[in-house]
Amino acid sequence: MVIKHIMVLLFLVFRLSSAKVTYNVQSFGAKPDGRSDSKNAFLKAWNLSCNSTSPASIYVPAGRYLIASALTFSGQGCKSRAITFNIAGTLVAPSSYNAIGNAQVWIKFYIVKNVTINGGTLDAQGSSLWACKTSGKTCPKGSTTLGFYHSQNIVISKLRSLNSQMFHMLLYSCKNAKIQGVSIVAPGLSPNTDGIHLTYSTGITILSSKISTGDDCVSIGPGNSNIWIEKVVCGPGHGISIGSLGWEREEPGVQNVSVKTTTFVGTTNGLRIKAWARSSNGFVNGVYFKGATMMNVKFPIIIDGNYCPNNENCPNEASGVRISNVVYENVQGTSATRVAVKFDCSKGNPCRGIVLKDVDLKFGGQPANSSCSYAAGTASGLLQPTSCL
Repeated sequence: MVIKHIMVLLFLVFRLSSAKVTYNVQSFGAKPDGRSDSKNAFLKAWNLSCNSTSPASIYVPAGRYLIASALTFSGQGCKSRAITFNIAGTLVAPSSYNAIGNAQVWIKFYIVKNVTINGGTLDAQGSSLWACKTSGKTCPKGSTTLGFYHSQNIVISKLRSLNSQMFHMLLYSCKNAKIQGVSIVAPGLSPNTDGIHLTYSTGITILSSKISTGDDCVSIGPGNSNIWIEKVVCGPGHGISIGSLGWEREEPGVQNVSVKTTTFVGTTNGLRIKAWARSSNGFVNGVYFKGATMMNVKFPIIIDGNYCPNNENCPNEASGVRISNVVYENVQGTSATRVAVKFDCSKGNPCRGIVLKDVDLKFGGQPANSSCSYAAGTASGLLQPTSCL
């Protein structure tokens, strides 16, 4: 009987220690009026969640919550095994770009583990900064809307990001993250508003998302590996890009990337790899593009080994980035230019192991063309345009 009582007590202690606690940001002074700065309320909710010995939840009710300056959630010293943001409302930045324009990130998570963001909207109100940049005036660089740094076991689900000043979402040196069902929206002419940017990260999955931006829908920078992208609709924007790579002479490579079941609508590029024409020890190896639909895309398939936007201050060297083992399978649709497949590789480091299989791209109802420079590989199946490999 004594043993039974002890077991019951242990069970109750376990249940109490594992029960999730919830913190409502309004309980700490957050106002859903879009005018009162709620930054401190969010920090108070985070600090309590962080210090909880149980899994914690931060609830953001409906309404607009002004976050008037850069906000950092630090995971250093956290006791909680998991923290979940359940967001029914909108976090909004000030309309004046100077408020967050000089900050690297508007909402930053630093060294966190097991953090989940469910739902909600982030509205960075970036239009004033875009206007400043296009006017030629001296402007701040701008802020990324949401950034995770040196973090692991992250989930971002059904979040909407609007009108970022710079990148909408950034993962830097992260492990094991899933981004699912997100919506990212910015005008096609908004500068540098990449949808999701990855750097030095591994084990990243991006699923079932719609991205409309003025730059890359997804950009995969140096040092990334084990990346899975599936069921993503991109447009407007600059496509799904690996790169740009090779700006640094000492640079980690990109490997084991899968991009499947994607749709590109009116984008500048579809499936792109881009590298600067300068000396570098960077590389791309083991990329699998499968099941892409192109709808009036300017460059549906492109490797650009002489990347230099706007042809300004181009290094004009031979790219040192080694590109190998890249597969394009079941890519179909329409190109906005006659050259639908373009492999412009480096003379010093030609592309190797390029595979084309069942590629059917047309230009204005007519067959399109392909162009190859310093590229080698194989082609099979239905091929329109005719392979230049």
